[in-house]
Amino acid sequence: MKAKTFRTWIEYLHSKDRLAVVDKKVSLQYEAAAVAKKLDGVKAVYFSHVEDYPIPVVSGICSTREDFAEALETDLNGVIPRFTQAVSSPLPCKPVDRAEAPVKENIIREHIDLMKMLPIPVHHEKDSGNYITAGLFIVRDPVTRKQNVSIHRLQVSGKDKLGALLLPRHTHHLFKQAEEAGRPLECAIVIGVDPVTLLASQASTPFGVDELEIAGALRGEPLEVVRCETVDIDVPAYAEIVLEGQILPHVREPEGPFGEFPKYYGPRSDKEVVQITAVTHRNHPMFYTIVPAGYEHLLLGGIPREASLFQTIRQTVPTVRAVHMSAGGTCRYHAVVSIKKRNEGEAKNAIFAAFANSFDIKHVVVVDEDVDIFNMEEVEWAIATRFQADRDLVVVHGAQGSKLDPSTDEGTGAKMGLDCTIPLQSEPMRYLRVRIPGFEKIELEDYVNSEAGVRSIHLEGKSR
Repeated sequence: MKAKTFRTWIEYLHSKDRLAVVDKKVSLQYEAAAVAKKLDGVKAVYFSHVEDYPIPVVSGICSTREDFAEALETDLNGVIPRFTQAVSSPLPCKPVDRAEAPVKENIIREHIDLMKMLPIPVHHEKDSGNYITAGLFIVRDPVTRKQNVSIHRLQVSGKDKLGALLLPRHTHHLFKQAEEAGRPLECAIVIGVDPVTLLASQASTPFGVDELEIAGALRGEPLEVVRCETVDIDVPAYAEIVLEGQILPHVREPEGPFGEFPKYYGPRSDKEVVQITAVTHRNHPMFYTIVPAGYEHLLLGGIPREASLFQTIRQTVPTVRAVHMSAGGTCRYHAVVSIKKRNEGEAKNAIFAAFANSFDIKHVVVVDEDVDIFNMEEVEWAIATRFQADRDLVVVHGAQGSKLDPSTDEGTGAKMGLDCTIPLQSEPMRYLRVRIPGFEKIELEDYVNSEAGVRSIHLEGKSR
């Protein structure tokens, strides 16, 4: 399996010339993020010589859809079905002994100083400090014993403290329960896992589903996990680094600003605080960071959202063919939906279903199945030639949206849907796409001999 561990995936990328190795000394203050951003969507990057640290930094391990497809050992069309199937059929994890877990090769319980131990970068100009951006944040429900996995931005706010942005989802719910009872919530932050487990962490699931079990289903074998040293949490045994800790009750400290996925800054405010109680890591660990608002960040959030969106729309419009959360819409705000329309009005039903799936979704475009929804030129063409605002536009006022969208009023704003499907009773020739017979079968090398070099040509008459 190419993506069995973080290391096997890095080795695979290197073998395919998709890993840029930077031996030049780089700074954690913007420079590492800048280089990784330059390679965004092109290659992963391995910084072997980070200023003041012996630990290398890695970024961009999955910055294209093709990367995720390869990690899942499928093609582009198979990603969403594979993910959907795994969400519906989680596979329990396999506990292993501490002696068998590489992440236990080094255990530190005392004198923890995160910035002395780990090369944690500063990414953007106005970021308030060094941020962990690719840590799987794992907590456990004390009642059901099920774990929840998510990713949160984590600001280094002290030697052994992190400020955490906990959005009102499953982790926040479990923390509020603990806080109301006057106790901390135990947690573990896992850095450097395989891309399949990373993707599984972002699954949109009902409360009580363990995303590590979804990772097992995606891998086709149980994910090996090991119990932490100071908290009652199971973590991937082959992770690079694990930070153990507790979210403190009734403690809030300033966190932010921080450059987020919409390519704007999330504001500074008082946030929850994580007290670190132990650090474990492999011998010669690698530190993994995600550059916020890069393709890796966007796709990591977008692909699981597409799987959830597809399932939601299918309940209303069974003939939905595919969905796409576009990069231009930050893989959160814009959805393109392909359907095989059988009844008038289905496109508008698909629009409302998309809005119901996630409050983040702001604009929805619905097209017929002949439009390639992953080609935004095709989508724009459908808007240009199959949409009339007076009959095909849906506008919803005063709806809940994303608070990270600066155009909203503290998260409240308008939503828009565009029905770009062809009317069922239209004349056959009216919307018939032009095509050249035999175009698909043309192989250019049969007509253009690249090995022949530049040949002289003879033109009839004058050239001017």
